[in-house]
Amino acid sequence: MTTATQPIVWDLTPFFPSLDSPEFHAAVADLKATLHAIETQAESLDAHASADDVAQVIEAQNGLSSKAKLVLGYLNLLLAANTQDEAAQAARSGLMPTVTKMSQVQTKITNWIGELPAKTLESANEVVAAHAFPLSRTKIRATHLMPMAEEHLASEMVETGSTAWEKLYDDVSSTISTTHNGQAVTMSGLRAMAYDKDPAVRKAAYEKELETWKTVEIPIAAALNAIKGEANALATRRGWGCLLDITLFHCNMGHGALEAMMSAAQESFPDWRRYLRAKAKLLGHQGGLPFYDIFAPIGGTKVWSWEEGENFVEEGFGSYSDKLGKFARRSFDEAWHDVDPRPGKVDGAFCAGIRGDESRMLHNFKASFNSVSTLAHELGHAYHNVCLAERTPMQKSTPMTLAETASIFCETIIKRRALAETSGDERLGILEASLQGACQVVVDITSRYRFESEVVHRRRERELSARELCDIMREAQLSTYGDGLDENALHPYMWAAKPHYYSTFSFYNFPYMFGLLFALGLYRVYQEKPEGFHEAYDALLSRTGMSMASDLTAEFGIDINDIDFWRGSLAVLKDDIDQFVAEVENR
Repeated sequence: MTTATQPIVWDLTPFFPSLDSPEFHAAVADLKATLHAIETQAESLDAHASADDVAQVIEAQNGLSSKAKLVLGYLNLLLAANTQDEAAQAARSGLMPTVTKMSQVQTKITNWIGELPAKTLESANEVVAAHAFPLSRTKIRATHLMPMAEEHLASEMVETGSTAWEKLYDDVSSTISTTHNGQAVTMSGLRAMAYDKDPAVRKAAYEKELETWKTVEIPIAAALNAIKGEANALATRRGWGCLLDITLFHCNMGHGALEAMMSAAQESFPDWRRYLRAKAKLLGHQGGLPFYDIFAPIGGTKVWSWEEGENFVEEGFGSYSDKLGKFARRSFDEAWHDVDPRPGKVDGAFCAGIRGDESRMLHNFKASFNSVSTLAHELGHAYHNVCLAERTPMQKSTPMTLAETASIFCETIIKRRALAETSGDERLGILEASLQGACQVVVDITSRYRFESEVVHRRRERELSARELCDIMREAQLSTYGDGLDENALHPYMWAAKPHYYSTFSFYNFPYMFGLLFALGLYRVYQEKPEGFHEAYDALLSRTGMSMASDLTAEFGIDINDIDFWRGSLAVLKDDIDQFVAEVENR
């Protein structure tokens, strides 16, 4: 159990004893030497290369990627746990020229692959054949390259452009401190109060949060403008229609699947508004739910300690398979988790695969079922990394859509177990917590998608002020939540609170909805035909970077271009909404 004197932190020593250890310095030197060798190799490449030459480049690139992932992943973990770690900041900054050079070499190799005859890439060479899909995607990517001199300049400018702005956002958002009720509190601490049982605490924290975001809105708006401005400019120069086209390409999916999913989500909004109004009624509000009560605990919601969450997740995973349950226990025993919120630690949660089948997971654990569900989610990512362990880095390159499959499938296991094993007020609390999370993925994710679409569109013309960003966010929330929320108590600064907008990768929002609804579809398949499912599911996870999303999902009889598939998954959630609304009306 986590306590004030015994925080649960992850163990990074299996990777390196410390930042100043000989092992870390040797790994950095090896990374740079490997990069230099590949850079030399790339200088001699031409369009008359053989399949054996391609195989040598693939193996060299895979080796470099593994070494970079270990070194850079280690530094990123240190900084996620403490953004003010000056030694780690200096080490990462010192490696940025290496990262830039890696990008330039990769661009040169991408261009070379684009120039190779198709027959060279269709060779029977074992290594080339094993990488057929990523090579085909690389060939398409090559058609969107600027001239090499411009690509090299762009990679150098990113270092002081979007990457620097992203770092600024992380530094500012993770170190915000304000005074609330006479005590110093971080933004993470304020946001955690949204889960408090006391309505006065929730409302006061919400008001303080909005007030505090306003004090840093100028640098955060500048970061968002800079990142989206750079992304728009590079997309245009590289011949992409828009930033969404780039995201869909990297997601290995087409516009048809996205449109089908978003249309089904839009159809479901009246149901989600029924849920929100029912929750508002339960909390004593007239009409829509104030934003500050979206995460309010309902029913006999128990207080979950980390230790209880560990045990519940391990047992729930074990009910699905011994392999999954034992994996969860391994992660706890080997200290893969950093649990408690603290000043300087980034907010939210994530899982990072670092080496082989080893991952590390960051949490900001709150004593609620939501945090237990998040634990299951991040462990799902880590299990996905286990299934990918035998693949090469090129084969592991999983699109964001499928990257959420295992995480949300694992969440579903835990939520369904919790609902099956509880009753009365406690079950109502679990049901509401489950709906709360799903509502965020279906409704709030759509609002984020609409917000980002509008910002990207307007940013082509000029910068947007913080006030304009707030206005766009309000409109996005009204168009999705509708009368489910109190229009006088929205969250106009959600653009500042969500780090996904500050990545060089745009539209990191709808993949979560894809993951939820696809995972629900898979779970239905598992319930209907459990025989042989586990092996097929693990095989799917091992190949998420080796085929188009539609081809992989078709193996389970799922057509992601058909709106009826998405409607079927949303119907499962509608049943939960009906149960919740009926419970509320009968009180």
